[in-house]
Amino acid sequence: MKVIEVITDTGHVDTILGIAEQCEVEDCWQYALEDEERHMVKMLVSNDSVQSVLDSTQKVLSSSEISKIVVMPVEAAIPRIKNNDKKKKNSSTSREELYQQIEQNTQIDVNYFLLVLLSSIVAAVGMLENNIAVVIGAMVIAPLLGPNIALAFGTVLGDTQLMLRALIALVLGILLALAASYLLAYAYPNSEYSHELLTRTTVGLSAIVMALASGAAAALSMTTRLSAVLVGVMVAVAILPPTVAMGLMIGYQNYGLALGAFILLSVNIVCINISGNIIFLAKGIRPRTQSDNKKAKRTAYLYIFIWLILLLSLLIILIKD
Repeated sequence: MKVIEVITDTGHVDTILGIAEQCEVEDCWQYALEDEERHMVKMLVSNDSVQSVLDSTQKVLSSSEISKIVVMPVEAAIPRIKNNDKKKKNSSTSREELYQQIEQNTQIDVNYFLLVLLSSIVAAVGMLENNIAVVIGAMVIAPLLGPNIALAFGTVLGDTQLMLRALIALVLGILLALAASYLLAYAYPNSEYSHELLTRTTVGLSAIVMALASGAAAALSMTTRLSAVLVGVMVAVAILPPTVAMGLMIGYQNYGLALGAFILLSVNIVCINISGNIIFLAKGIRPRTQSDNKKAKRTAYLYIFIWLILLLSLLIILIKD
């Protein structure tokens, strides 16, 4: 359940109440604010109706400069409300809520760089020491889930600004992890390569399947409000270790294995975005207006095609090798 608060001028109140009745919200109430020029309308809405209420309300208030819409989760209600949510393909999390959550994950700040740096060092030490537990610990703190999902989400919405911010955050994170592991190779001379390190320098069918599953699980976790911790680890498995392995191998001047790690990293990024795009489309994530929806669909299909071409090219390189 959600509570949708709409603050608007008096002239729009009846229209908003009409939307509430048309969308069959659980409850609705309204009252005048202190300035008496604006009213607040509150609606108790089931999860599957949130998006339709928001779309209709935004359409009505698009020309109003003083109107605001706030969406708040409901932890509990007394008396208890029966869950009447219908089974639909639409996500249980609205587009606006998803955007707010995903956009925050593209913020580039000191904390982001510190988490990338620390997770890279921990992952490098874990692979050098052949300690899988340490490598898993590094994946838990790696903040690489956000930029990947933001890139797929921005693609589905046709939001080039979000895509650009996500791409910049992802590239900077990878470059920092690469630099940290490269420097660590000089401080940690190693004559023998551990099993954990070597497995991140080769690409197999299992790696492709895991990357596809990681992207799908991450997109599903966002749209269904499931815990993102495990899928964050899954995406980190696909992104962080091969990046660190590539940096270590460059530091050890083993460029053949470094190339293998780079190909694995590229395949993983492509697969994560392909499956993420497909899940977001299947869950009905799209822009509000019809014109934007058509444009976004074309953009999403174009990028999925480009990702598939890139994946095919990488597979051809692997077959030739």
